[in-house]
Amino acid sequence: MWEPYKKGFKAYLQLEKSLSENSVQAYLRDIELLTSYMLNESALKNPADLKLKDLQQFIKWIAELGMTASSQSRIVSGIRAFYKYCLLEDISKTDPTALLETPKQKRLLPDVLSFDEIENIISQIDLSKPEGGRNKAILETMYSCGLRVTELVNLKISQLYLDVGFIRVLGKGDKERLVPIGSSAIKFINIYKNTIRVHIAPTKGNEDILFLNSRGSKLSRVMIFYIIKDLTLKAGIKKTVSPHTFRHSFATHLVEGGADLRAVQEMLGHASITTTEIYTHLDREFLRKTLENFHPAFK
Repeated sequence: MWEPYKKGFKAYLQLEKSLSENSVQAYLRDIELLTSYMLNESALKNPADLKLKDLQQFIKWIAELGMTASSQSRIVSGIRAFYKYCLLEDISKTDPTALLETPKQKRLLPDVLSFDEIENIISQIDLSKPEGGRNKAILETMYSCGLRVTELVNLKISQLYLDVGFIRVLGKGDKERLVPIGSSAIKFINIYKNTIRVHIAPTKGNEDILFLNSRGSKLSRVMIFYIIKDLTLKAGIKKTVSPHTFRHSFATHLVEGGADLRAVQEMLGHASITTTEIYTHLDREFLRKTLENFHPAFK
């Protein structure tokens, strides 16, 4: 029942706001997330019926999924833009986002998983189930390549060059990059592709998408959050773990192992080296040893 609102909102963003296609898709993803939440709560209301309390519960839900404060803030701005459109079009008489607070963005370093913790999370997957083989391939690929969650769900079979150990990734701003992929990820992608995916009939438009749900559709970003949250719980790990934690751990382990920062920047698809430089501040073991060796209080 939200389809007409989404179509109207899309036209508003394209025609009245003249936004780029990437920005339009980002805003539409925010609304998709909101409707996913309402369906999850079995309460799909019209935009006019949503209250501040509903939106506050929605923000709590995405926070519990493991989304960062910056991601939450971006989603809030997407919903605010949607309600501007609703007021203009008389879809809603009030704006429930008026008093909606943006989550405070603390400059905390995100949690990093050790290699053993990543292995522990992956080992919780039940490989006797068809989705188990798919989920194993997903997590191995995320850690092996440091992919963003959107890059992962959009990964196509035609972007795999497994015989030479690379995948072609479409990143932010439609920038393409070639990323090396490890032998373990290659092995589990091949198992999934050849023994599980072959039995799924892809829906129209998803024929080339690598990771599919049981109905043959592309996986949602939220689904990846759910998969990781469930496995982390089973592994008994108390850290805040999200898809981004795998990307963050991939980069941290590379830098801690002495990888060149420019190479890490290239693999992560960062536009600026300054974004990659955060990983130079994460080698806590090195910092600790430096203090123990040189600080009088640690002698």
